[in-house]
Amino acid sequence: MIPPSALLNRTFRRIWLASLVSGTAVAAHETAATWTMNLMSPSGLFISLMASLASLPFFLFTLPAGALADAFNEVRILRLANLWLAGSAGTLAFLGWAGLLNPVLLLAGVFLLGVGFATNAPAWASLVPQVVTDKELPSASTLNGVQFNITSILGPAVAGLLLTRVGAPVVFALNAAGFLLVFTAIPSLRKTGSGVSQTFVGFLRSIPSTFRYVGQAQHVGNILARNALFSSFVVAIPALAPVLLLKELRLDASSLGLVFASMGVGSVISAIFVIPWLRSRLATDALMIIAQVTLAGVYILMAMVHHCLYCLVPMALAGASWTLAASELWVIAQRSIPNSLRGRISALMMVLSQGAMTLGGVVWGLSAQMTGIRVTLLAAAFLFVIAAFGSLLVSRTFERHLLFRVKRHHLQAA
Repeated sequence: MIPPSALLNRTFRRIWLASLVSGTAVAAHETAATWTMNLMSPSGLFISLMASLASLPFFLFTLPAGALADAFNEVRILRLANLWLAGSAGTLAFLGWAGLLNPVLLLAGVFLLGVGFATNAPAWASLVPQVVTDKELPSASTLNGVQFNITSILGPAVAGLLLTRVGAPVVFALNAAGFLLVFTAIPSLRKTGSGVSQTFVGFLRSIPSTFRYVGQAQHVGNILARNALFSSFVVAIPALAPVLLLKELRLDASSLGLVFASMGVGSVISAIFVIPWLRSRLATDALMIIAQVTLAGVYILMAMVHHCLYCLVPMALAGASWTLAASELWVIAQRSIPNSLRGRISALMMVLSQGAMTLGGVVWGLSAQMTGIRVTLLAAAFLFVIAAFGSLLVSRTFERHLLFRVKRHHLQAA
């Protein structure tokens, strides 16, 4: 088997392997944090809020972080971001060992880690094309997706083993060590392009033009709206699944890790075998409907389960469907965005998606608190199906209207 070409690049290989280790520690940290919150708080609302507070920094700081990545050396930003992340995880470990950790401090830690990830993301996206060649870039993109799927399997499994033996503070400390490993793997590169002040000011001035373009290019606005709508419903998985598993089914740490790992297994299997097969046979709109209806079915199944083993298949389906829908939305967007605005509109799409996830997590969490977790899952499934077919209908109506306007313009010009 020939390895992906990007792995033959020594610099990228070093960063990728360090990120693989760190990503596993991050996934383990998230499972440990959820488990710790379950032990500290009798309310499922605090568990649901963890998903919202993890997404909120992306909504608040992604565009400013993109400005920093354009203006300053990406290497310095990445190193500072990983030091911030290591400090945040290390602080949670210290508070846990000292017996000072409480639900509010844990939520604050989730938010501070999110700030570090939001700062890191644009700089990382800007660094990778400088590390690999144009020929290696597709391979690097694929490897990043594979890395995420592998860590989503290994991380919860590692957390399940460690939580029952050494406790959550050790998992938090290992996460801090993982960020320091990435810090040491980041290469030293010079900033390319124009000067700092010119680049920074130019980027800030370009932000209003991005919003003006989206307002004028209605097809791009339609894509951003579909992505935000999908995000507001899919966040029900990280917001409600932990509440169901911990508060209703009362799983132990090992079982919780196993269920979360099954979601990663579903993502990996779908990415390797299912998604390529479906893409060769179906159009994008059909794939989106399949993914969203499957996710709605997962919500119904989760509302009906009463044993850990019955959660494995729904969570695997959730991972597969989420991967399919998210990748299709990203492809639709990239095919519609002009090269001159690709970076800024991609950042805007991330901001809107994370904002929708933040709001959706709060709404689903409050609903579960007031009406019950199973009723909320059934309601989410019903509304998700309506939203899926409704957004498709609106999209096709808009496309026909746009095509009519283009034809009329050509007729008038003739």
